[in-house]
Amino acid sequence: MTTVVDTEPGAKRTPSALAAVAASPRWLRYALLAAGLAVALWLPNGLYPAVAVDILCWALFAVSVDLLLGFTGLMSFGHAAFWGTSAYVTGLVAIHAGLPFPVAVLLGALAAAVLAVPIGYLAVSRTGIYFAMVTLAFAQMVYYVANEWRSVTRGENGLQGVPRELFGLDLTDDYYFYYTALPIALLGLAAAWRIVHSPFGRVLVGIRDNPARARALGYPVRRYKLTAFVLSGFIAGLGGGLFAVGHRFVSLDTLHWTTSGKAVIVVVLGGIGTLWGGVLGAAVLVRLEDWLSFSGFEAIGLVTGGIFVLVVLLFRRGIWGTVAALAARWRPGRRG
Repeated sequence: MTTVVDTEPGAKRTPSALAAVAASPRWLRYALLAAGLAVALWLPNGLYPAVAVDILCWALFAVSVDLLLGFTGLMSFGHAAFWGTSAYVTGLVAIHAGLPFPVAVLLGALAAAVLAVPIGYLAVSRTGIYFAMVTLAFAQMVYYVANEWRSVTRGENGLQGVPRELFGLDLTDDYYFYYTALPIALLGLAAAWRIVHSPFGRVLVGIRDNPARARALGYPVRRYKLTAFVLSGFIAGLGGGLFAVGHRFVSLDTLHWTTSGKAVIVVVLGGIGTLWGGVLGAAVLVRLEDWLSFSGFEAIGLVTGGIFVLVVLLFRRGIWGTVAALAARWRPGRRG
């Protein structure tokens, strides 16, 4: 199957951080995977367990945004619609149906994917700032519906007391809940990795780099974008559902446009188009916000915004992207 990954004939493109990692020795990739799993298992022992849960949720959210931004070239400022919709559906299912929380989270993610179909169908025909504004507009519409539909969402009061039901297990302690939520997060991250490394993912990269050439090669560009949009909404929904159960509360903030903006900041901080950069960016930002809040510092947005500006100015590839690029540059046997 032929894919398209270049822009213009003879154009010199810098290899992405993902390509640099993929080109590394197999043993190194397995070592990085083992190290990542070890850190994931250790996390609630080194951090406050509730913070560790938040890192899992935001990692899924950031990876879903990067799937669009980094690999499809679509900047979404409305992903809070899927994060928040899944949170509300998960909370409602858990409260009223009493189903195990993994089932509630899955239903919430499916609801987010269903919502992504009409929004994506109307949005993917636009590009650049127009796509971003369309997604933002739809997200604000969802926010308005949730605010007005008080008989279901309880408006500004939110959904309270979301249960953590799992076959009678006592999951009131965040420490134990983390380890039951971790498999769901790992499955979501594995799905994102598989999407990116499949022929479908390579076509997405080709569409990002040169949509006109992709069309000339016979690829239905709009259909590929829509599929990527729906898959991204589903992964964001997994994070939103876990966030609802983890906090045992769902508020309108999950649908606010600032939530979408925070996800974009996490992706830029970790590295656009790196996939795992979103995980690292989520860990850094969530941990920083937690530390600042406990230290009594109130202007948290000032610090996180300043870090965002520094990363954009000094580390254009983000944390993960910069490290991967440097590793590829100094790899043994590489010339230049």
